[in-house]
Amino acid sequence: MNDTLSRRVLVLNRLWQAVNIVGVKRALSLLMQEHAQVIDTSDGNFNILDAGQWIDYSLANPPRCDSEAIHTIRLRLRLPHVMLLRQYDKVPTKEVKFNRQNVFERDGYECQYCGGHFHEHDLNLDHIIPRDMGGRTTWENIVTSCIKCNTRKANRLPHQAGMHLKRKPDRPRYRPFVQSVPMDEREDEWTSFLK
Repeated sequence: MNDTLSRRVLVLNRLWQAVNIVGVKRALSLLMQEHAQVIDTSDGNFNILDAGQWIDYSLANPPRCDSEAIHTIRLRLRLPHVMLLRQYDKVPTKEVKFNRQNVFERDGYECQYCGGHFHEHDLNLDHIIPRDMGGRTTWENIVTSCIKCNTRKANRLPHQAGMHLKRKPDRPRYRPFVQSVPMDEREDEWTSFLK
């Protein structure tokens, strides 16, 4: 049950743009309060179902395993993967706040020196131009690095340590909330909506 409740659901605005990722509880709340509809892609089409239709669909097509359903007193309700908001038509925010989490999201939890993918606790933020050389703490001077590469680079410029950046850092133009979900935790059903 805990695994089921930890699942995430992609939320789209009325313009079919990804605007958030929410937990199962929030997604079902949006559905049952008629603030959102489910987008079902199981047959290759984009079928939009309201709460009643989703319940009927769940009864007619029971989920294959318990991790794909949530149990109520009377039924096994399929878990949605993608939701479409009925009223919200705003686009994701343009300005991204500079903080540790957002730098990791911008860089995709990838060390910008060795290219390895790591969990958050195995990553550091590195000043490309060290602070004691006049480097500032800005989007353009901070990159994600693993602890090993950060230690190797130390208080030097990358070329002095014989290291090269995988890509030039820049200020994100949008809220990269989707990047916060590791690739192996993204649902296959999200692919069409994240391109």
